[in-house]
Amino acid sequence: MAESKARTTVARPAVKPRKPESRLAMVRRARKINRELAELYPYAHPELDFESPFELLVATVLSAQTTDLRVNQTTPALFAKYPTPEDMAAAVPEELEEIIRPTGFFRAKARSLLGLSAALRDDFGGEVPGRLEDLVTLPGVGRKTANVVLGNAFGVPGITVDTHFGRLARRFGWTAEEDPVKVEAVVAEIFPKSEWTMLSHRVVFHGRRVCHSRKPACGACPIAPLCPSYGEGETDPEKARKLLKYELGGQPGQRLRPPADYPGQPAAAAGGGQEEVA
Repeated sequence: MAESKARTTVARPAVKPRKPESRLAMVRRARKINRELAELYPYAHPELDFESPFELLVATVLSAQTTDLRVNQTTPALFAKYPTPEDMAAAVPEELEEIIRPTGFFRAKARSLLGLSAALRDDFGGEVPGRLEDLVTLPGVGRKTANVVLGNAFGVPGITVDTHFGRLARRFGWTAEEDPVKVEAVVAEIFPKSEWTMLSHRVVFHGRRVCHSRKPACGACPIAPLCPSYGEGETDPEKARKLLKYELGGQPGQRLRPPADYPGQPAAAAGGGQEEVA
């Protein structure tokens, strides 16, 4: 009855208690999940629009507590007015706040942007550093933001533990940790370093499109046979398909300027009418 290789529907029997899993079995299953996600999302990519390390750094700071879509709709005006760290460091705080207001928490984010821009200007010659230990010294920049920048602007492998990644790492049975730094450390021991950046993209893609926080689409999940949390969400294939988001559900993704191989449609600019989905 089960069709484990199907990419659109997954029918499974009632959930049964699983036997205890050895460390080796868990690692093998985890790596198989990664391979399956690579087949499902061969076009996985960072969902923030950027053209330089500075733009990615700023966009990632702005992405806290909002969607990448909202950030992508905000940054064109932001970078048009403040294209360099020197420009942003000299910004009038109230004017900067007004531009980034749509991303939420705009006063705190403005302080971070002013602080990190000044630090880049004064301490790093106006350039974004390519080392984690330097990046985390910047105001508003933690390990998650640093790993995003390192992996996608500098090609340095890193695991980005956002809310989606942490949720799926626990659902997949890779870790029970809640702290992002601990999740990162545990997952880093499961996968080779060369996979860290793309693993992050694939897991986040799956969390946004299928394995949602409140109602995962278990019945439409291609990796359901590998998931110990199968059954937490909708298991009926037809109902589950209706829960799919972004290109899997026939909707635009997060980026206004997605990569050429992205199979969906570009997102709408601010005021374009696209429904925003986290």
